[in-house]
Amino acid sequence: MKFLKYFVEFIIIILLFTIFKILGFKLASNIGGQIGKFFGPFFRSKKKLLSNIKKALPDLDEENIQLIIKKMWTNYGRILSEYMFIKDFRNSKLKKFFKIEGQEILDKLSSSKEQVIFVSGHFNNFELMAMQIEKSGINLAAIYRPLNNIFLNKIMEKIRKKHICKNQIKKGRSGTRELLEFFNKNYSIALMIDQRVSEGIKSNFFGYLASTTTIPAQIVKKFKCKVVPIYIERVDEIHFKMTVNKPISYSDEMTIEEITENLNKLLEKMILANPSQWIWTHDRWK
Repeated sequence: MKFLKYFVEFIIIILLFTIFKILGFKLASNIGGQIGKFFGPFFRSKKKLLSNIKKALPDLDEENIQLIIKKMWTNYGRILSEYMFIKDFRNSKLKKFFKIEGQEILDKLSSSKEQVIFVSGHFNNFELMAMQIEKSGINLAAIYRPLNNIFLNKIMEKIRKKHICKNQIKKGRSGTRELLEFFNKNYSIALMIDQRVSEGIKSNFFGYLASTTTIPAQIVKKFKCKVVPIYIERVDEIHFKMTVNKPISYSDEMTIEEITENLNKLLEKMILANPSQWIWTHDRWK
């Protein structure tokens, strides 16, 4: 039954991708946003969304909560449609829609060959972050979570490896050895730190304990490297601004738990800057 469900989803997504490509970037993004706003609520529990937002934003009234959810689903749909134009962002055909604050930091890391850990969350459009880091001349390997849909996952992996970051590491225990191999070859690592992970630890996130990855903290402790937080936001619907923050150094005295909690605090600030830009469907507090 699940096999059939995944196959039907695959056919629908491929059909949408074909239509999006014909429509062009602007129109596809706008229509994708409407599709996401209408169909998104059917695929995720509204109860879980409300619970997540109320945990992080307890003082927010119902009207503003609903506005965040509406905008989030719209952004979800836009991201889906924009996969067909990742190539055009990569080859700079769509560069007028993309602005970077802190490019000099990436340029310095590229020229110095200093290894760092780039961390962020699932904001708009999160796929463009690793792409821009690699475009800046930085040797990079990115950690990703394979999609449950085996048919769609093959398509997404192809897009990621060809146009986003050619070195992809599957999330989970099996990818740890590969991650270390890349780091030993002088590669920097990029990963999202906002998803629930079974192999992580319980760390404070918006005042509640949440299963959190310790990969950045472990690499910091092992290799004495810095962490570079990155935030990307959607501006005026089809424009993006990516902010590269200054590298952060952690003292040798800090524990893995302390570094992990500090990174959660940085993630909180990114989310609070514009709550509707984050994907609230992740079950962080399970």
